[in-house]
Amino acid sequence: MKEFKKLISSSLAVLLFAGMLSFTACSGVSEEQIAELEALRSEVKSLEKEVNALKSEKTKLEREIAEQNAKLEQCAKDKAETEANLKKIGN
Repeated sequence: MKEFKKLISSSLAVLLFAGMLSFTACSGVSEEQIAELEALRSEVKSLEKEVNALKSEKTKLEREIAEQNAKLEQCAKDKAETEANLKKIGN
């Protein structure tokens, strides 16, 4: 949820930047606005890196879950086979 909020914040920052550009295109850009723009770009890059890291972590966790599910399925098959063999021995 935090990542989503950060993504929304960065999107709003980009939109704010685009809006600033449209207003300043006619009157020029001040040094303060350039510094603000650079700060926003830096924040966007940082957030993009964080998003990519989280996507990577999500992929890793999904892979681990799939492996655990496969092990559980194999255990269930082994259990069913063992129970069937025990019934054969009991008869």
